Amino acid sequence: MNRKKKQSLTEQMVEKFNLAKRFQLAIAPEGTRKKNPEWKTGFYYIALKAKVPILLAHIDYLKKKIGITGILHPSGDEKQDMQTIKAFYQNFTGRYPEKFAI
Repeated sequence: MNRKKKQSLTEQMVEKFNLAKRFQLAIAPEGTRKKNPEWKTGFYYIALKAKVPILLAHIDYLKKKIGITGILHPSGDEKQDMQTIKAFYQNFTGRYPEKFAI
C-alpha cells in the first residue's frame, strides 16, 4: 500500500490482486470496533473490481468455532449482495455481540 500514490486504497488493492500470482486480503466489513449498522463497502468494491470472490469467514465465540463457510461472487448489485452478507453473519456470535450490528 502506497499512500503517496494518487490512487484510492481500493484501486491499490485491485492492482495488487491483478499483479500478484497469489494475494489474499482480510477485511472486517464493519470498518470500526464500535457498533455500526452501516458497514463500509470498500471490501466489496475491491472484490468486484478485481473479479475475485468474497470468502465469508467467521469466528463464533459462543460455539468456539472458526471457519470460512460462505463464498459470494459480487454481482454489482451492492445493496442485494450486502444484504446477503449480513444475513450470513446473523447466525454467529462475536466476542462482543453488543458491538456488532447487522
